[in-house]
Amino acid sequence: MIRPVPKRYAWGSYSRLQTLFADELPAQMLDDGQPLAEMWFSGHPQSPSRLEAPDGSCTTVPQAIRDHPEAMVGRRVSEQFGPELPFLFKIIAARIPLSLQVHPVDFEARAGFNAQNAQGIAMDAPERSFHDAEAKSEMVVALEPFHASVGFGTIRFMLRNLSMVGHPLASRMVEALTERTMRIGQTPEGFEQADAMMPVSSMVWPDSRRRIFRAFYTAITAPPTDDLQAQLRYASLRVSDPVSRLAFRHALAAAEAFPADPSVLTLLMLNPVSLQEGESVFIPAGTPHAYIHGTAAEIMNNSDNVLRAGMTVKHKDIPRLLHTLNCQPGAPVDPADAQFGDMATRDGNLIVYRPHIDQFMLAYGTTGPHTQAWPVMDRVHRRYGALLRQLTLGRVNQGRNKPRIVLCTHGMVRCSSEQESRVLSAGQAVFVPACEGWVTVESAGDEGESVAGRDGQVGRDGLVGGSFLMATTQV
Repeated sequence: MIRPVPKRYAWGSYSRLQTLFADELPAQMLDDGQPLAEMWFSGHPQSPSRLEAPDGSCTTVPQAIRDHPEAMVGRRVSEQFGPELPFLFKIIAARIPLSLQVHPVDFEARAGFNAQNAQGIAMDAPERSFHDAEAKSEMVVALEPFHASVGFGTIRFMLRNLSMVGHPLASRMVEALTERTMRIGQTPEGFEQADAMMPVSSMVWPDSRRRIFRAFYTAITAPPTDDLQAQLRYASLRVSDPVSRLAFRHALAAAEAFPADPSVLTLLMLNPVSLQEGESVFIPAGTPHAYIHGTAAEIMNNSDNVLRAGMTVKHKDIPRLLHTLNCQPGAPVDPADAQFGDMATRDGNLIVYRPHIDQFMLAYGTTGPHTQAWPVMDRVHRRYGALLRQLTLGRVNQGRNKPRIVLCTHGMVRCSSEQESRVLSAGQAVFVPACEGWVTVESAGDEGESVAGRDGQVGRDGLVGGSFLMATTQV
């Protein structure tokens, strides 16, 4: 078994994770009325998960991998990433919006980590931005409706939104987006400080990216303002476009949580994302984003590096954030794999999410007689219906020779490797080493034993349905 590491932040839920992980949390954490934001299944050196072997012995994920790297993570993973788990897997529950942030790209992560080490900043110091030297891309898969703002929309979208807000700061951001420069190195009057904070790479940016940078800078460096929430609420009543309407809902939610924070206006520049269960979004390093509300699985590089710009009581590192900020507009990236053969089971749903990164991938599935099709599966069936009807996969098999974490998120499932089998109930997880070969996840009770889920759902032939997540690597 692998035991999760709880993380408490002010934006966390008062009940969602406490319910799911009721058997994994100390009693005092269930009854103290404090928010719980994240549960980490982790090989990160600052917050390692505990492994408990069938014989009762215990160790941590990093120690087990250091002791037996090839057996635990496999030869290819060990050779490419070293003796470590190359991903960090979390379940998160956001009650209110959390910080507007960017994760560093590789060279910024290395430079920042080494610089803060040289300055003698303690790893647990609140002003510490870099806890390792790793770049950090991440992927989110919704376990229930989940809202976020991810990456810059088009300039037209930004102008449509900001021009509706009758506030001087929004007008200044509109000015930043519309002031064109005709020569490299030319700066519109009044935006000299913004241009001074641009990275060296901005010398080859198109003018549109420089305008986006100036507008973003204008919001995150503005002084607190008390009248923004009312202006956002008034403007939202006049919005007719559904995408802009969602962007205003996100900005209003942030303004209610952080009433005087001007950075909430940047959410009118970002793509609003509304995910249903099983839907996903990939967030490459450098992409500005903010999670607004909901519960989701999150997987990322084995990194805890966060650069914050606003909507937080934590330390803001605006200069480093601006140096790693990706100002290219673009639609959010859906990493769900379109290969229909990986997306069907006889009694449930299965989607595999493969972003363009070697360190991680994720599968989310349901199995058993009580499962209902996710909305995302309807689209898959419409596209591949004839072929899917020919598939009768009753089990979910995932690759061998790499590390895997399997977590039951509802009901009960049976997780079997080539060497061992175990029934998992909601909140329980196992670490399956590379040396244990193929992993199969299926309904519990397939072999006739008497089992009952926590919710009492026992299906035909004694099968107990459930849902699960499987985190692993792509190499």
